[in-house]
Amino acid sequence: MTLDLHGVIPPLVTPIDADGEVDRRSLERLISFQLDAGVHGVFLGGSTGEIALLDGARQAVALETAVGTVAGAVPVLAGAVETGTLRVIERARQAAALGADGIVVTPPFYVKPNAAEVVEHYRLVHAAVDRPVIAYDIPSAVGTRLTPDIVVELAESKFAVALKDSSGDLATFREILRRTNGFPALTGSEVLADTAIGLGAAGLVPGLGNVDPHGYVRLFTAARDGDRERASAEQDRLARLFEIISVADRGRIGFTAGALGSFKAALALRGVIANPATNPPLSPLREGEVGAIRDILTEVGLG
Repeated sequence: MTLDLHGVIPPLVTPIDADGEVDRRSLERLISFQLDAGVHGVFLGGSTGEIALLDGARQAVALETAVGTVAGAVPVLAGAVETGTLRVIERARQAAALGADGIVVTPPFYVKPNAAEVVEHYRLVHAAVDRPVIAYDIPSAVGTRLTPDIVVELAESKFAVALKDSSGDLATFREILRRTNGFPALTGSEVLADTAIGLGAAGLVPGLGNVDPHGYVRLFTAARDGDRERASAEQDRLARLFEIISVADRGRIGFTAGALGSFKAALALRGVIANPATNPPLSPLREGEVGAIRDILTEVGLG
């Protein structure tokens, strides 16, 4: 099975209702919003989708809803993010059965694997699942880097078909692009997206793309077409929008609650989802913080 990964592939939030169940209607609206913007794929079950906080049943509901709503228009990627290989294979097979087109897999965590063990992890997942595997580098969450050497081995062995880079390390990202010779690498950076495309990134996987997919599609198109001035202007506007993740009082709630809460609050303010709640144990934003997000949306033309 081949998979063309390029362009803007937002990692979608998982809307929930007052009872903590997946809000199917809000998720359907969110996906329609993304498709109307011209995104090139959607990613369910990433960090922005609160994958670490969802049980298996809720993951399944979200993915099933997404596959049905997308209806083949663009690829649907699903995260299989777990501590070890057997757990990842279980999640990946579930995602494949529900219709995911590709499986996004981090290195194992909690067990502190070395490079050889990371490669073996991907080999076993690749062998066990009849879907393309996308390697996901997010060392802030899993504690292990997908180094250039590891990515080169994954690319050459075909244990992975692409890389989703959320390391925040553009120097290493550039080295990976140089050494893998056409292996699709996508950046998760919200504020350096134009730079990453200029380096050769195949696409963007920005959490902020939930809130303004149209902006990221415009940015990608301009950068791909070599219109640096237009791409830079769009990036500057999106960088200002990204400041919504900083409005929460970090003395009261953690970074993840503030960031994911801001995405959901912005989507609720824009009328895309009904409820801005995040999953436990993440604390909600307060009224004044939501008001600050409203002000930023208005400033960047989304109010």
